[in-house]
Amino acid sequence: MIEFRNVTKRYGSNIILQDLSFTIKTGEFVVLIGPSGCGKTTTLRTINRLIEPKTGTVFIDGKDVTKQNAVELRRQIGYVIQQIGLFPNMTVSQNISVVPKLLGYSKQECDTIVRDLLALVDMPYEENAQKYPSELSGGQQQRIGVLRALAASPPIVLMDEPFGALDPVTRDSLQEEVKRIQKKLKKTIVFVTHDMDEALRLADTIIFMDKGKILQMASPEEMLQHPASAGIKSFMGKHMDNDVPAAPLLAEDFMKKKVYKVYKSTKTLESIEMMSKRDINSLVVIDDDETYLGTVSIEDIKARGKAGRSIAELINTDIMTVGRKDDAKEALDKLLSSSSNYVVVLNDKRTVAGIITRTSTAKAMGEALWGDLSA
Repeated sequence: MIEFRNVTKRYGSNIILQDLSFTIKTGEFVVLIGPSGCGKTTTLRTINRLIEPKTGTVFIDGKDVTKQNAVELRRQIGYVIQQIGLFPNMTVSQNISVVPKLLGYSKQECDTIVRDLLALVDMPYEENAQKYPSELSGGQQQRIGVLRALAASPPIVLMDEPFGALDPVTRDSLQEEVKRIQKKLKKTIVFVTHDMDEALRLADTIIFMDKGKILQMASPEEMLQHPASAGIKSFMGKHMDNDVPAAPLLAEDFMKKKVYKVYKSTKTLESIEMMSKRDINSLVVIDDDETYLGTVSIEDIKARGKAGRSIAELINTDIMTVGRKDDAKEALDKLLSSSSNYVVVLNDKRTVAGIITRTSTAKAMGEALWGDLSA
């Protein structure tokens, strides 16, 4: 558990944090959000003593962090930043093992950690462990940055806008992976972002800050239902544009990788808000292990949903699915012969790879390959 008790930070006469008092529960995913200069990064960095408060105290599991050795404290807290900071002269394996080695882990223990963590993000050990950062894509480098923060199994991980510099598709993928890892490993994560979409997608609790103060601390559902200010309402309206896919022969070549997914435990109001912001009428629903369960539509929620309840009982399993390696013409034929606006594309383990939509783009790609689809 992390507790802030009357924490204030000043630089001269400039007050950065104003008497902050709040608690983060063990195993909770908390997102700090707000406009630039609101104090969210300063708040994050007081936890691992990269910044010392002027007054007040931060406690971790009841212990005052200022009473602990700063270096030893930081070795027990994972830290991920946007700039990644991988050591260019070290391999992937060596980068991940930095903190475990400092803590005295054996070579065999470090190797086991590297293998297990690379498997978590679907980067096979044999292909990636001996690569250098320069041989990785930006998304892969950021994945290694996350794994390095997890390597010594810290109970707390701090993440300061870790995905802000990535393209939308890679960013979406990493958001999913971090949430999945957090649920699996039950880590306490404190995450800074300026993007409300990211906050709504990841957080158990959102802390909205402005001018060094907390304006609202609430679950995504509560913040959507009762935003405490016009500024928070404004942040709710942000969203990213869809990405346009390419068009050759397999289902995966036609699919949109950016899929608006929700866990079955997502509340009805949060689901409605997501649909409203993106001008869509349904969402793909996944289980806690990321496997595909079905879809939920605005009509179903309006007809049978109840505020504050999850969407689990509203899931529709009628939407057609295809494998990502299925023939593209067959996938498009399935779409055009159905009443649905899309088909869901699945990976081998029934996780969601993407969707093929019933749009003019999909039809144009079909016509380019097979002629006029209306004939």
